[in-house]
Amino acid sequence: MDGLYRLRGKDLVAIVNTGDDYEHLTLRFSPDIDTVLYVLAGMANPAAAWEPAGESRALLATLKQFGGPDEPSLGDRGLAAPLLRTAWLAEDRGLTEITLNFCRQLGIVARVLPMSDDRVRTYVLTEDGEVSFREYFHTLACEPAVTGFKYAGAEDARLTQEVSDALNSEDLEAVVICPANPYHTIRPILEVPDMREMLRKRGAPVIAVTPIVGGKALRGSAGKIMRELGHEASARRAALEYLRLIDGFVIDTEDRASAEDVRASGMEVLVTNTVMRTPEDPTALARAVLAFAQTVRERRLQEA
Repeated sequence: MDGLYRLRGKDLVAIVNTGDDYEHLTLRFSPDIDTVLYVLAGMANPAAAWEPAGESRALLATLKQFGGPDEPSLGDRGLAAPLLRTAWLAEDRGLTEITLNFCRQLGIVARVLPMSDDRVRTYVLTEDGEVSFREYFHTLACEPAVTGFKYAGAEDARLTQEVSDALNSEDLEAVVICPANPYHTIRPILEVPDMREMLRKRGAPVIAVTPIVGGKALRGSAGKIMRELGHEASARRAALEYLRLIDGFVIDTEDRASAEDVRASGMEVLVTNTVMRTPEDPTALARAVLAFAQTVRERRLQEA
C-alpha cells in the first residue's frame, strides 16, 4: 500500500476491510482502516504498523488499576481515531465520511474507503465453537484450529457510492489485492453484494500479491489457517483463493518453481521480490505490480 501511494498519490483509492471492526469500552475500533491511515500518513510504528509510532500504554495501566480489562492492549495515541469515530457515528455521520475526513486532517491525498458503511463482522469457526475475530486474535492468540469463517451482515451490506464510483471509473488503471490474509482481510470485502461482479466486469486488470512466501505467511496466521482448512500453505493455494476473480498473481522469487502451477489455473504470473527488507522495496514492488498490470491489459487487448 505504501509503495502504491508513493507512485500514485491522489489517484490511489484504498478499499479497506471492516469485518474486523469491534466495540470495546463503548468505542468503535476499525483496525484495518486505522492501520492504512497510519501507514499513508507516515505515522505508523515501523515494527507494528497497526499503531502510531511513539505509542505509550499509560491509559491501559490505569484502566487495569481500576479493574479494567487486560486486552486488547490499548495504546494512548491509538485511541484518538476510535474516540472521534464513535462520537461522529453517534451524530449519524457515515463511516466513509468519517474516514475521508481523517484523510484530510492527516494530509493523506489518497482516498481511504471502508468496504461498506453497513455493519459486517467476521466470525471464526473453530473446533470449540464460533468466536468473533477479535476474540480469536486477541483473547485466544489465534490458537484454536479453524474450520471456517462467517461474515455476519455481509449479505445485507451495500457498497457505498464512493466505492462504486472508484471501481467504475474510466481511468481505473488496475485493482491490486495487496498481500493480506485472504480469509479475514480480503474475503469480507468480496462478500459484500455486487463486489465480485463489479471486479469481474471491469476492464482494468485485477492483480493479487501473494501473502505466502516459502510456505509461510509474511505476517499473521494465513499459513496456519490454510493448513487447518485442509490446504497446503503455499503461494499456489493463495492464488486459488482468487480463482476466476483475478487476472494475474504475483509470487516471490523464492516460489519461482510454482509459477507454472499458478499459470495452469488460468492466471498470468509475475515473479519478483515481495518481501520488504529496505525502504525502497515497497516502491519497487508497486512499480513492478503496475507494470505487470499494464502488460496484462495489453495482452488482453491483443487477444480481443
